[in-house]
Amino acid sequence: MSTLYRYALPVDATGWKFDGKAETAFTWEYDENREGLLQLYDKGKQQQWDAATRIDWSQDLDPENPMLLDDRQIPIFGTEIWERMTAAERRQVRHHLQASQISQFMHGEQGALIATAKIVQTVPDLDAKFYAATQVMDEARHVEAYRRLLHDKFELAYPITHGLKSLLESGLGDSRWDMTYLTMQILIEGLALAAFQRLRDQSQNPLAAAVNAYVMQDEARHVAFGRLALRDYYPQLGEAERAEREEFVVEACWHMRDRFNQLEVWQRLGLPVEDCIRYVDRSEMMQLFRSRIFSRIVPTVRDIGLWGQKVQDAFAAMGAIQFAETDAAALLAEDARVAEAFDARARLRDAAGDA
Repeated sequence: MSTLYRYALPVDATGWKFDGKAETAFTWEYDENREGLLQLYDKGKQQQWDAATRIDWSQDLDPENPMLLDDRQIPIFGTEIWERMTAAERRQVRHHLQASQISQFMHGEQGALIATAKIVQTVPDLDAKFYAATQVMDEARHVEAYRRLLHDKFELAYPITHGLKSLLESGLGDSRWDMTYLTMQILIEGLALAAFQRLRDQSQNPLAAAVNAYVMQDEARHVAFGRLALRDYYPQLGEAERAEREEFVVEACWHMRDRFNQLEVWQRLGLPVEDCIRYVDRSEMMQLFRSRIFSRIVPTVRDIGLWGQKVQDAFAAMGAIQFAETDAAALLAEDARVAEAFDARARLRDAAGDA
């Protein structure tokens, strides 16, 4: 069935086009360059996987609560709106909220697919082109996995949100290669890692947890890629150019923080939108999530050298400045370890089934 028939809300068209302003960069320097990037390239080659076989798609989602998430994660949980709902209406809220989040993952992964293809085209260094080429395949696989989860299991999807759409357009519409890196590899991928981690660790459904765990294994390398490339580049920029990038980081982070209100879901379900958004803004769950979504971004922004006072003040105002001391490399290594643990459990299940 066409995705158009899965969407909970109408979409204006079957696609979205705008001027990507890309400048193609060839290089005639074929010598080996940065060891760190070449090591990531080797990992990217070795850690390719097949979404059709690594994930056990015979598993189903629970119709009552697809990813088996605690209802306390729902921002209107415990309010008079929630208390007035029937059991059937609560099932619908769970289904739509979860499908909406996975839909934004899917759309974001397509954005990453296009952004990484653009990086291959525009980045001046061969080692970065090599690694970005492996990431193009990673992102295609992620779109495939989330598409299958939505189409075959949720049987429901949501269009891209205005917030994600505008952020993708700002990064992909800039002709400078480092702005594509900064938008996609640092900001959107960093945000995605925090969102994926919540579902990986809190979902009690093994299929949903595994999809997010395996995607995170790849995304950890992607953030490391942006970190290594930009850490070398930004110290070369003048003060005004760095200030421009810092301004972009601040605006983008505020934008991402304030767009998590599930507006489209409340509209689709016919709930009082203003009341729901007010409850979202005030909920303890959302306050916690809004600080933690930057747990992967803050240490990386500091590491690449975009750490002026304006950036620090913004993260302090968001309640996320404490993440500046986080060991980003250790988090990325843990993501890889967790994915391997999922593989080990799958092997044990297979062995038990064959016994």
